Amino acid sequence: MKNKNLKSYLERMKKNRMVKVVSVLLIFSLFACYATFKKESKNDILMQVMLQGFGQEHYLDMQINDAFSEKVYDLYMKRLDYNKTFFLQEDVDKLKRYREQLDDEIKGGSFEFFNLSLEIIKKRQKEAKEYYKEFLASPIDFTKDESIETDAKKKVYAKDKNELKEAWRKSMKFQAMGRLNELQDIQDKAKETKDTSVKSMTFAEMEADARKKVLKSNDDWFKRLDEYVEKDWTSVFFNTIANVYDPHSEYLAPKEKASFDIQMSGQLQGIGAQLQEKDGQIKVTNIIPGSPSARQGILKAGDIIMKVAQGDKEPVDIEGMRLDDAVQLIRGKKGTEVRLTVKKVDNSILVITIIRDIVLIEETYAQSAIINNKNKIGYIRLPVFYADFNKTGGRNCSDDVKKEVLKLKKENVDGIVIDLRDNGGGSLQDVVDMAGLFVKSGPMVQVKSRNGSPYVLEDRDTAVYFDGPLVIMVNTSSASASEIMAAAMQDYHRAIIIGTTQTYGKGTVQRIYNMDDYLKPDYEDLKPIGSVKMTVQKFYRINGGATQLKGVTPDIIVPDAYSLIDRGEKESDYPMPWDEIKPANYTSWNKGIGAYDRAKANSKQRIQSNASFKLIGQQAEKYKKQTDKTSSTLNLEKYKKEQKIVKDENKKFDDIYTEIKDENISNLAVDLPAIESDTIKVSRNKEWLKNLKKDPYIHEATMVVNDLK
Repeated sequence: MKNKNLKSYLERMKKNRMVKVVSVLLIFSLFACYATFKKESKNDILMQVMLQGFGQEHYLDMQINDAFSEKVYDLYMKRLDYNKTFFLQEDVDKLKRYREQLDDEIKGGSFEFFNLSLEIIKKRQKEAKEYYKEFLASPIDFTKDESIETDAKKKVYAKDKNELKEAWRKSMKFQAMGRLNELQDIQDKAKETKDTSVKSMTFAEMEADARKKVLKSNDDWFKRLDEYVEKDWTSVFFNTIANVYDPHSEYLAPKEKASFDIQMSGQLQGIGAQLQEKDGQIKVTNIIPGSPSARQGILKAGDIIMKVAQGDKEPVDIEGMRLDDAVQLIRGKKGTEVRLTVKKVDNSILVITIIRDIVLIEETYAQSAIINNKNKIGYIRLPVFYADFNKTGGRNCSDDVKKEVLKLKKENVDGIVIDLRDNGGGSLQDVVDMAGLFVKSGPMVQVKSRNGSPYVLEDRDTAVYFDGPLVIMVNTSSASASEIMAAAMQDYHRAIIIGTTQTYGKGTVQRIYNMDDYLKPDYEDLKPIGSVKMTVQKFYRINGGATQLKGVTPDIIVPDAYSLIDRGEKESDYPMPWDEIKPANYTSWNKGIGAYDRAKANSKQRIQSNASFKLIGQQAEKYKKQTDKTSSTLNLEKYKKEQKIVKDENKKFDDIYTEIKDENISNLAVDLPAIESDTIKVSRNKEWLKNLKKDPYIHEATMVVNDLK
């Protein structure tokens, strides 16, 4: 009986999808017939097909009006010249008169604004080619006291060409200063270690070399801009229109669709990171569990990859690069080294070295351990909500977690901690099944389409596989299915949720449509025109509140290095709003709930006095300060002093993750034969247990279990 309700839902959704597909086919076919008589341009047909689809299928019933026009204009201008590198204020003034007219152009099939914007940006890019070459042609004075604003949001458009040229001069000086500082650091380190392989250079030679490297980097960047053709700019414009609906809906031109497939394949061959191109930057969206990036531990979701180097070779600047081209640079053979220059969330710049390897599938599966301090506590780590979607005999995370729970019960654990930190989600069915392991039965999540009534997904298995104290760990990177699990357990009062501020806040479902399928045979020569990804459903907690935007607020808040920096869904452009619907009918879990308030109070006291958490709090304040300070000196000596201060301050945070005393962490006896059968598994398992013992968050979660006991 367990999956009866879920199967009913899936069958109903299948029927709904068939109705929707038929309706969309009809709409798109009617338009295609209409287009046959009007003989519109390819862009006009593409626009109408896309908007018809969004109007019919997207969760939001958005009106194409002046307000919509203003959003499209603002977002497009931001993406067209993100760093305010090319446009003059007079250019913006010329384009601004279209700000409230784009809705009329969209409806009327006009591309006047788009064509004018393209004409201007190409002209300014051609002019800018001469600026950087001029400034890099002669030695730069790094003794002058001046500064540069590095935050694009705080920059303003240049009033005239002289002001724009001055901005370019400072930009080239800033880039050259960074290169020069790197060269000096390499030489200083070589002197300390007496490394004769590093060529000794005078300051003048290093300065000339720095300018040469910056010149090449900008030559490469402008070469990529020159390779942009009209269809690439068209993709930016159409994608902007789609993103006004919400950040997860987008237009995918054929090339972008290929890049999207790379992103969603679950593995970026070589390092194991999923990437996204946005506003000319390559951003890390997810780290694949079991990958080289996950094992190395420094590259995180939210990092922006600025440069890529093959081993110790000269790094390649990838700003403005297509996603698929960036992927080709990062990919590589197992055992080779790639060096990524990344900008962290706090604006600090870091070079991360990763040895390319394969993703270890075993490390993506649920793992468990036993933690002994005051009591015997079970720990389950779930990196992702995986499932065998193709029914090929693969593994499902709900089945695996159930097995781990039963194994821990045999070990007579006094409570269980489930770690969903950095878990970006996955299978909806497994969330329902997994939550059902810890309560008798009942609703777990509500799902709503645009015009339909909410549908409640229930677990109908009345068996409770573990009824002891339960704690669930989350952080800002816990998203989607992780948020559903945490929300359900919180609403049932079945578990205490412990984490950092709030979870990610993604409570929506997307579906992809290939627009080629909706063109009449007469327009075969227009193919491929691309695909659209649309948000079609929304998740709601059983208490009625959406997980969208607000995510899940933990019962116990623990300090986090990035807690003072806004992250998550709310930082996206035009995120869908939070709302609520009628609560589902459910009965709270009453066993042991009386200990919750005591456990929360005790945890608060421990966190306030814990040395590691105090350091993390200081680290958060430091990161916030760094984020707010977006102006940088262009005086080399002052810059070097500032960098030294930052490095010295960071040293005190090295003691955050030290081995916790009086805590014994071990594998389950039943798991040891499989682990000990392979020397590689033995090594990785040893490292895993070692890291668990250094984690102050896990330690505090186990202490909460002790209080619940």
